[in-house]
Amino acid sequence: MTQSNPPSTPNRHAALIARACRRIEAAEQPPSLDDLAQDAGLSPFHFHRVFKAATGLTPKAYATAHRANAVRASLARGKASVTDAIFDAGFNANSRFYEQADAMLGMKPAQYRAGGADARIAFAIGQCSLGAILVARSARGVCAISLGDDPDALLGELQDRFPRAELIGGDAGFERLVAQVVGLIEQPNIGHELPLDIRGTAFQQRVWQALRQIPAGETASYAQIAQRIGSPKSVRAVAGACAANTLAVAIPCHRVVRSDGALSGYRWGVERKRELLSREHADR
Repeated sequence: MTQSNPPSTPNRHAALIARACRRIEAAEQPPSLDDLAQDAGLSPFHFHRVFKAATGLTPKAYATAHRANAVRASLARGKASVTDAIFDAGFNANSRFYEQADAMLGMKPAQYRAGGADARIAFAIGQCSLGAILVARSARGVCAISLGDDPDALLGELQDRFPRAELIGGDAGFERLVAQVVGLIEQPNIGHELPLDIRGTAFQQRVWQALRQIPAGETASYAQIAQRIGSPKSVRAVAGACAANTLAVAIPCHRVVRSDGALSGYRWGVERKRELLSREHADR
């Protein structure tokens, strides 16, 4: 009788980590590292290392990110108070959430719950050689750079992100900011010193920081980015972070390619990605 082969160690670890993630997501309070490790049949040290390699986050950071997503979803629905949303998501103290709220939400939780109410976001829509471009800036910095074929669609996307924010047309000073952004597209090797309002999870921000370190004219694979942030098995998560980027060219996710050098998906269209890379190579 033929016996089936036992799963390889990488596959077994992947299954264990997937189970641990589901347990963290289902728990009212994050399970301890010891409990998760015991359930996986690994030592706490080994489990911690395997979990971080697979997800790009420590078990504690994964739990925090999951709860933060739950808070964002609850606040966006607008049906719960800020305090209720925080405790329903498993934060056992307001202070622990508020310590990270600014980076996660980009504004005060009450403002986020109200769809960005009282937040002022200046924006402008123009044209560049790649089509329509929208640039938006909050009090913290540039919070959106979008490319597309339809200017109205770009504005609609911004309104969907901040449904109750006060969106105001940029003044003459703002036009200079837009010119800087357009410069990144037309002459990508000039670099920039744009103030950026970067909003995302801890893992996304690590990926985006790694992207900003790729010089113009060079590319890196998703696997290489995963290696650079110390999470070699988080290739899919890296791809997800690239897809979540809302700051075209300022965070150059167009410089990330497949391991064979082929171009993969790009939020603003693969043809724009190809053109940006072509310009950067030509200017070297």
